[in-house]
Amino acid sequence: MIELAGTLRMRRSSLITDLVSRVLDIECSHPVRVGIDGVDASGKTTLADELAPHIEASGRQVVRGSIDRFHHPTSVRYRRGRESPEGYYLDSFDHASLVDRLLRPLGPGGDRRFRRAAFDYRNDTPVDPPLETAQVDAVLLFDGVFLHCRKLRPYWDFSVFLEVDFAVAARRAERRERSTPCDQIRLLYANRYTPGQRLYLEAERPRSAASLVIDNSDLENPTIVRAV
Repeated sequence: MIELAGTLRMRRSSLITDLVSRVLDIECSHPVRVGIDGVDASGKTTLADELAPHIEASGRQVVRGSIDRFHHPTSVRYRRGRESPEGYYLDSFDHASLVDRLLRPLGPGGDRRFRRAAFDYRNDTPVDPPLETAQVDAVLLFDGVFLHCRKLRPYWDFSVFLEVDFAVAARRAERRERSTPCDQIRLLYANRYTPGQRLYLEAERPRSAASLVIDNSDLENPTIVRAV
């Protein structure tokens, strides 16, 4: 690990070890709810998936969740137009269902009975997955965009914000979405996703709200730039 003027650069394996330690050190009377936020293609899902087996190896139950399972219907998501950045930021996700089905039951006074999803955006249909019960010392690893909005911010016991340059994020998206032509991806990022993220960054300032801010531009050598 190399300390750089208020930041901490480390190999990825060291970052995972550090994050696992931070999460396991949190003392709660209910499951620990961890939100992993960041711009599109910043590496949120990858990071959550990397953390999960290490936390499970400690003997703790892991509940994986994603904002992608709490979309609004197409009629709501695109009511301002398919390229609207405001629509992306304001209309994409059903935060009320996320709170009612997952975050509140796992929080203080909750019964720990939860559902992992509310909507299948690929089929544009509601879903009603089985009711599950979390162990009292379970860890929720939840990834998604806009997680530090004011509606969700109070529900995280620990949160991460991944910083990535928008140009880097767009290139990653092109590699990830191989079934979609690159020119379409570039247009979506230029017209909807990146401007929508800028609206969120300006309105909610997630960098200041997160427990930990990580520059994830270099996947093999991420940098902790802010820690509470």
